[in-house]
Amino acid sequence: MKAGIVGLPNVGKSTLFNCLSNAKAQSANFPFCTIEPNIGVVNVPDHRLEKLEELVNPERVIPATVDIVDIAGLVKGASKGEGLGNQFLGNIRETDAILHVLRCFDDDNVVHVDGSVDPIRDKETIDMELQLKDLESVEKKLDKVKRAAKTGNKEAIKEEAVLLMVKENLEAGISVRAIEVGKDDKKEFVSPLQLITDKPVLYVCNVDEAAAVSGNDYVEQVKKATAAENAEIIVLAVGTEADISELETYEERQLFLEDLGLDEPGSSKLIRAAYTLLNLHTYFTAGEKEVRAWTIPVGATAPQAAGVIHTDFEKGFIRAEVISYNDYVTFGSEIKVKEAGKMRVEGKDYVVKDGDVMHFRFNV
Repeated sequence: MKAGIVGLPNVGKSTLFNCLSNAKAQSANFPFCTIEPNIGVVNVPDHRLEKLEELVNPERVIPATVDIVDIAGLVKGASKGEGLGNQFLGNIRETDAILHVLRCFDDDNVVHVDGSVDPIRDKETIDMELQLKDLESVEKKLDKVKRAAKTGNKEAIKEEAVLLMVKENLEAGISVRAIEVGKDDKKEFVSPLQLITDKPVLYVCNVDEAAAVSGNDYVEQVKKATAAENAEIIVLAVGTEADISELETYEERQLFLEDLGLDEPGSSKLIRAAYTLLNLHTYFTAGEKEVRAWTIPVGATAPQAAGVIHTDFEKGFIRAEVISYNDYVTFGSEIKVKEAGKMRVEGKDYVVKDGDVMHFRFNV
């Protein structure tokens, strides 16, 4: 699963990417510094994994991960190929969620592609280009559907009505994620188009160090502007996060955070927020050889969760032995959990809960 970092040129995307992935993408004070997308595999911070490691003392520990993609900056006219428009839009279409970075700080030493700081204008610029690209996709599909609808095909008539409604909203500057479409209609007619503005979005307000904890007026403007959207907002001092990530020891990083009034790096909160944005959560396996976090979609059943380890586990699924994370920590070991009668045996219909510690029985 991929989350793409997007925004205008020079708003801090590559600096944020470096903080998250330690991949050291090129970052400089000029537009279009990033051309080819950089991809980083980022560990999802999870204190539960650390606790399980402490209890089990395994040979190795493997965290859950998310792919973060740093995509080239977008400018007005991108939907018509301006700047790196077509390349940008192709890259973002391949992601599952959007991390939209908005510049919410003043600094005369950092140039802005439009000459002044205005996060709402910046947001509207990107929204419009993405909406125009989606409009192009919807219109192409409508041309085909209309021909079928003219023959009296009931399904085509229904699809035409849904797509016309989506088209009208896009023309009015409303992103697909904010359009009220029936669940079945969306699944059947809208989702297959893989529209960019239908992807879930997290707005990252890039602030200066002074606003790292409480935000600023720019952040309040963003909150108001996004109130009608199904979107999350996180406040992050990206430049400060970059400084923290450069410190060599954990103790130095913690002292820096304490001085700022933060209990953990904002980048950790962002990674977890991206994980949630992708509608993912975690179950664990815990043994002497390995304690591991496994990533599954929210709502996955036990056989589907087993299939993440190996397809044979899903094909030959018999049952799952399940311990809740809280019970594991309370009793301190798998043996003591069993003795207390807290291990459950679950079948094929069991929906895995976030934090479950699981063993699978299978036969192929």
